[in-house]
Amino acid sequence: MYGAAAQPLTHPVFSRRFPSPGCGGEKEAATMNRLGKKGDETLIEMALSADDDIAVLTKFKSTRSEGEECNGPLCETTSTAESEVPSSSEGLNSTETTLLIPEHQVQSGRRFNLFLKRRLRIDKRHQSKDSIFFRDGVRRIDFVLAYVDDLNKEWEKKLERRKEFERNLENAGLKLEREDKKSDVCFNFPGQESEDGKICFVKIHATWDVLITYAEVLNIKVPIKENDIPSTVENPLDCMLAPLRLPKKVMHPEPDYFTAPFSRDKQELYLINDESTFFSPSMRNRIVNYILTRCPYGTEEGKKKFGIKRLLNNGTYSAAYPLHDYLSLSMSCFAFTLICSQCQYWKKANDPNCESERYTLYMEWARFLRFYKEQPLDLIRKYYGEKIGIYFAWLGFYTEMLFLAAVVGLICFLYGLFTMDENMSSKEICDPAIGGEIIMCPLCDQDCEYWRLNTTCESSQYSHLFDNVATLFFAIFMGIWVTLFLEFWKRRQARLKYEWDLVDFEEEQQQLQLRPEYEAKCTHKKKNPVTQEMEPYLPITSQAVRFCISGTTVLFWVSLIIASMIAVIVYRLAVYAAFASLMENTQTLQPISGLLTPQLATSVTASCLNFVIIMILNFLYERIAIWITDMEIPRTHMEYENRLTMKMFLFQFVNYYSSCFYVAFFKGKFVGYPGAYTYMFNRWRNEECDPAGCLIELTTQLTIVMAGKQIWGNIQEAIVPWICNWWGRRKARNNPENLYSRWEQDHDLQTFGALGLFYEYLEMVIQFGFITLFVASFPLAPLLALMNNILEIRVDSWKLTTQYRRPVAAKAHSIGVWQEILNGMAILSVVTNAFIVAFTSDMIPRLVYYYTASENEDSPMSGYINNSLSVFQISDFPDRNKPKLNPENFVICRYRDYRYPPDHEKKYLHSMQFWHILAAKLAFIIIMEHVVFIVKFFVAWMIPDVPADVKAKIKREKYLTQKILYEYEFEKLKERLCQGGKQATEEEFITTEGRMELSRAM
Repeated sequence: MYGAAAQPLTHPVFSRRFPSPGCGGEKEAATMNRLGKKGDETLIEMALSADDDIAVLTKFKSTRSEGEECNGPLCETTSTAESEVPSSSEGLNSTETTLLIPEHQVQSGRRFNLFLKRRLRIDKRHQSKDSIFFRDGVRRIDFVLAYVDDLNKEWEKKLERRKEFERNLENAGLKLEREDKKSDVCFNFPGQESEDGKICFVKIHATWDVLITYAEVLNIKVPIKENDIPSTVENPLDCMLAPLRLPKKVMHPEPDYFTAPFSRDKQELYLINDESTFFSPSMRNRIVNYILTRCPYGTEEGKKKFGIKRLLNNGTYSAAYPLHDYLSLSMSCFAFTLICSQCQYWKKANDPNCESERYTLYMEWARFLRFYKEQPLDLIRKYYGEKIGIYFAWLGFYTEMLFLAAVVGLICFLYGLFTMDENMSSKEICDPAIGGEIIMCPLCDQDCEYWRLNTTCESSQYSHLFDNVATLFFAIFMGIWVTLFLEFWKRRQARLKYEWDLVDFEEEQQQLQLRPEYEAKCTHKKKNPVTQEMEPYLPITSQAVRFCISGTTVLFWVSLIIASMIAVIVYRLAVYAAFASLMENTQTLQPISGLLTPQLATSVTASCLNFVIIMILNFLYERIAIWITDMEIPRTHMEYENRLTMKMFLFQFVNYYSSCFYVAFFKGKFVGYPGAYTYMFNRWRNEECDPAGCLIELTTQLTIVMAGKQIWGNIQEAIVPWICNWWGRRKARNNPENLYSRWEQDHDLQTFGALGLFYEYLEMVIQFGFITLFVASFPLAPLLALMNNILEIRVDSWKLTTQYRRPVAAKAHSIGVWQEILNGMAILSVVTNAFIVAFTSDMIPRLVYYYTASENEDSPMSGYINNSLSVFQISDFPDRNKPKLNPENFVICRYRDYRYPPDHEKKYLHSMQFWHILAAKLAFIIIMEHVVFIVKFFVAWMIPDVPADVKAKIKREKYLTQKILYEYEFEKLKERLCQGGKQATEEEFITTEGRMELSRAM
């Protein structure tokens, strides 16, 4: 009927082109032929453009035989809600076919919309349920509400809430379409119902009027002109980094534009090529979510109730979510939204023009085999929104910076490994003539025996891996690395703010992110001094009471953590004596007694127990923190997240790091000496460090907690959601894929939740603490973090793309309060690492011995072990401490301290060398802190937060945007002046022209 050269008609709202037979494959072409041969009586109503009120009816007969290739426009098959579906066991549905007539067949300049009035019947089994559109095939599903139609005692109340809520949504301009088990057009045949057949769905579509109204309310920036600023000069190293790059189409899915806040009155100013795609799906679901969170649903107990969150909490709805982009439809494939072949995120569409953003993210980002590739941040931002995009940008940048720290840490570790045999301290401990002749005092009271120093030979050698000169260098390096990381991240963040149109977002966020819960719970009103409008507020007395309750609750839980840590310490003290007695008296443990000392055995078991307690307390406190933050009623979303973040971080900080602080700064420091030991609760004797120092025990503690947390975190993030989704979809596995509707597929996925991103940040910040606060004790910590983060990026991307419902898009211009937390931890890390080097490692005592007490010029460190051990006369033991057995009749024993011998006039008091070492430790802390802080502040001052080219681009864009807006106003005023000729218009004309001149001058 139509020639091959016929051009498709351009619809004023939708730029629709009909697909070629290749789009969607042979199945669609066959379906089109079948539709065309339904009968000769098919009628098409051709409506002229809005200028004419004449409707033309034309008879249309299909002249295309089955299998014939279609060269002209094809028909678009969509289902209609008004179709009369006959009762049939096969569940027949009706469709509506729309044909577009080429422009050359109608009068020039006219626009035609053609609608099929004759309803066609097709078998439902041939209809794809993977559609993201309403049954008309035109209106996109922007949001889905799900509820359980269960006839319980609250069924009528929930029904009334839903009716009122949905009625108000429709009054707000949204279009709704319902899918439930009772509807004629729903999927009622066997195997199609969701779970028990009681789940119903409400699909929501935002019309153009709704979108432009709330785009103006939310101050959404939209394109006004393509960016003509030249791109940055290419990096000479780009050719070397080519294997790490992604295709340009993936990295930059759309052109860069100058943008301006949307205004309904200036629609001609914006680049609106297609109203159906002008607002991206992430923008659309953000707008719909804004309406949902503020839509009322009735009055209960004398208070006005509103918001989808309340309806989810009280069970009126079971879920609310936007749909994933399983099938991204270019306009050439628009006609086949319902009959296009199945296009899941792991499947490529048949037509190269039919591209799915979710499929691209899955193939180029979410697969582990792409771990070495850069992340498509622009595509992530476009699909998930700026808030999730900024998280992955930060995580990727953090991982890149970890590479340098991991390399340096590995070099320091290898230095300790290669110099292990040259360590004089371990040589003396392992030497039978030195360590074998040194008798050490018992490790516990009465039941423990005297032991020889060379039994700790292996542990002293392993201690040298982490306690060497490289430890000092690495501690200083990490203090500078942290500053570089934070400063360069500020620059990266500033560039993203410009590229993602977030430069002016901070002000608008304060105005627009008012929480619906705050509006609902605050019944008092007061006038805003800025806007002069009445707004809700929380009285100061109510705030004070809520903060007191919140502070008391947080203090109680922090005290509970400290109590649990004390319980673990008591366990260490109680089990330590048992391990010491067991290892000394059990012959079967003698072969490993050198490697597994009582101190190490106690440390390992206590660390594992502490990790279990940490996980349990985390689980409990998360719910408490959310409850007390809700009770405080924060005003904005930003305030809510900041308060919750501070509570959770304070708790996690104490929970995860308290045991490490104990081992690093308290263990072995308050032991006393033989005959005058100190006791906890006057019962358990404080535990001592290994003769080689406590650093190896701190390394053990850090490794177990850090590695255990990372392993457990990956299990929670990857395996648990996968198992839950597999279990939830078990009933759908036996159903044909095309009977499993789009909204049902997403409904069976896990919920990411409003706090999903919060937990991701918290996990990474806790890891950041491990690699900075205690890195002097474990140079391999950055390497472990690097390997975990490479996996973390792919796990997070995989679960977001495949295992979780699509999160509601949200804007964010930075990582928020986490930036301040990282800055605080960076400063604290300098102090903790200085104290670890000074008080936990043996570096300072060895340096003092090297420069003050060494007597052998050829081997300056020989004799250090003997010098670091004090002498105790066994006859001075009180009955409480004295061992029951002394088969070899030892007269003296040695212990780790600097005290005078028993024959000195200052018997068992601290020697002068002790005070020299203490002074050296304090001097080292002061010098190291000042040196590192000076370097940190100098580096921070040298590196500007915003790159110079970004500053120039921001100024250039503001200038061009103002110029475009003024020119637009100028042209509009000229038109008004030509038409009206009024004095007021002339004054506006002169004013606008003056503003344009001023803009050019500026």
